[in-house]
Amino acid sequence: MSTKAGLRPWLSATRCMRRSQLSVLQHRRNVFTSSDEPFPLQSPDDWQLLQDRRIRFKMLVDLFSKHGSNVTRDNTFQPHHQLHRPLAASEATLSALMAAGAHFGHAKSLLNPNFMPYAYGVRAGITIIDLDSTLPLLRRAANLTRAVVARDGTVVFVGTRPDLRAVVRKAAERIGPQAFHVGERWLPGTLTNKLQLFGSDVSRGQRVTPDLVIFLNPLANIHAIRECAIQHIPTIGIVDSNVDPRVVMYAIPANDESPRAAELIAGVLSIAGREGRVLRDKEEQNKELRQPRYMRTQERGTTR
Repeated sequence: MSTKAGLRPWLSATRCMRRSQLSVLQHRRNVFTSSDEPFPLQSPDDWQLLQDRRIRFKMLVDLFSKHGSNVTRDNTFQPHHQLHRPLAASEATLSALMAAGAHFGHAKSLLNPNFMPYAYGVRAGITIIDLDSTLPLLRRAANLTRAVVARDGTVVFVGTRPDLRAVVRKAAERIGPQAFHVGERWLPGTLTNKLQLFGSDVSRGQRVTPDLVIFLNPLANIHAIRECAIQHIPTIGIVDSNVDPRVVMYAIPANDESPRAAELIAGVLSIAGREGRVLRDKEEQNKELRQPRYMRTQERGTTR
């Protein structure tokens, strides 16, 4: 009983404080027209004063915003930009590769002897990949992809890990109908036993053999690389420090376990493929424009 009697004054005081706060808030809502204005608008002069203050504030913002930072969400790096808004081959930089984690290799004990020309050094037992050699090789692969698509060739992106399925799908969609992707599993015999796998009608009536195959995880698809070598199909692959760079025809030394590095490299190659498709469309348009002139000259020659 003594504790309840001692708590009653404190409880009553808190109730009174809550009631007073609610009454003040209600009074403010009733009196002021806006929560950010210090006084109510009671006359046309008050309205004119409010407009003058807003104009002065806007002038100050316009004046000092030129001297401040212009960093926004659109002009700064975002993790999803590599997947949805990739860079072109001319815009790829060493800082972009480093930000994607492309310079991290495997442990020093797993270093392949043939990878030594692309190794920068060792840090904390981890092989560091030399990005100065990665960037020109990436641009060389982009030039190849552009040339293949420009000559009406087909490209296949292969990435059989779960985190690479969206990457290969986006890359193939970006190029268009000349690109395909394999995200689940490469069926053995897709290239070497296509008659039994697709049938004679499909293998003879359609283009089953691609002109270029890009591997994002080549170590897990050695059998697919072997089939491409048998069929003399050029291959591009992300080669890590534990992989022999000679397994693919055009190696790109980078971290093959980093999804961000795979997104960057696949995005650069897909942008190059899209540029090749644009070049091919322009060539077809020029041929259509030149064809009537050629026919006219033939007609003139026959009449003479």
